[in-house]
Order: sequence, then structure tokens, then C-alpha cells
Amino acid sequence: MADNVTKMKIVAWSDPQSKKEEGSMTVQVNPESYSQKIEIKYSDKQAQGTSGKLPKFSKIEPQKMDFELMFDRTGVINGATAGDLGVDEDIDNLQKLIIEYQGDKHRPRFVSIYWGTLQFDGALETMDISYKLFDSQGRPLRAVVKASFIGSVEDKKRVAKENAQSPDLTKVRVINEGDTLPLLCYQIYGDSKYYIEVAQANNLNDFRYLETGTKIKFPPLNQ
Repeated sequence: MADNVTKMKIVAWSDPQSKKEEGSMTVQVNPESYSQKIEIKYSDKQAQGTSGKLPKFSKIEPQKMDFELMFDRTGVINGATAGDLGVDEDIDNLQKLIIEYQGDKHRPRFVSIYWGTLQFDGALETMDISYKLFDSQGRPLRAVVKASFIGSVEDKKRVAKENAQSPDLTKVRVINEGDTLPLLCYQIYGDSKYYIEVAQANNLNDFRYLETGTKIKFPPLNQ
């Protein structure tokens, strides 16, 4: 019976923008599972002796993915035999694909991982290899690779996404009836305390009175 199972594929790129393919590998055995980590950082700066306050967003860490891949040359999987090198050749091919240093780029390659609905772009962060079975000559016949990848986003896509909401870029708002400077500062910066700096940046003599229809600029925060 033909094997119609879709196998995970790893594609290596010289860089994520040009998408010039440097090689690819289809895994021998699909992983039983994979894990995804999403981490959001908040600033914990707070004056000594004060009570707790709302956490202030700092940044979103790159996404991380963990996979466990098995390589088997015992002959029980799709007739894959040991050959002369056992699984050493499989491991070597994997390492050449995603670890081998690119002299002109001064870094290992970027990779894309495809499997079913999964598409992950990033680079290898860590790899642990466990050798499980050996033949009478000591050649490894089975290995389990635990690989962790850190996500990457093309600069153009990242900047476009961040520009829409970043408090580190100048924004302009048209004043509506009922708007107050502290309220607008809270909406844009996440803290109302910056209203004095905003008033100064806009040469406002009275920040308590905002004329409807006027434009107020909100400059980047001073970190």
C-alpha cells in the first residue's frame, strides 16, 4: 500500500527575504507532537514603597517551536537499512542543512518548517541528539533529535505590523468632544502621566481645554 501520509518538510534559506532555497529535507517519521511558546514581556519598573500597578507592556518575544524527530535505520520503517553509517548520515544531513555556518552571511541558515497547516519560519536555537540503538559494530541505528527553533519575521512585515500600534512612533489624533489629554495619553501610551510632555510638544497653554477638531501630536516616549 502506498504511503500517503504527508511528511514534515524542512527548507533552508540563505535569508528570509530573498527566499533563495539552499536545500531541504523531508523527515523520516513525523513527530507525535510539537509545542509552541508565545511570551509577552512587561516592564516591572515601580517606585520603591508603592503598591502594585497595572503591568506595562514591553515587547513580544520571538515565537518558539519545539520538535522531536526520530531517525531509524533498523529496517522496520519503510525498509530503511543501516547502510555503512547507520543514522550518522541522516544526522549529518540535518546538521548541514540547518546548522552549517554561512561564511558570506556570518550565521547559520534560516529555515521554514511545513507540515499540514503548520508553517513556521525561524532558525535553530538548540539541538539535543540521543542515540538509542546500535549494531554489533557500534553504529547507531536509531536517534531522537530534540530541536528548538526561534521564530523570525521579515523586517518589512514586522515594521508594518509594529507601526500601527507602537508608542515609540509619533502619532496624530484629531480631538473629539469629551477628549482629555490624560485620557488620550492613557489610550496611546498606556499611562496618563505623559500629558505634560504632550502639552509641551504641542505648545498648549492650557491642557485642560482641547478645541474639537484640532490635531494633537503624541511624540515617541523617552525610554
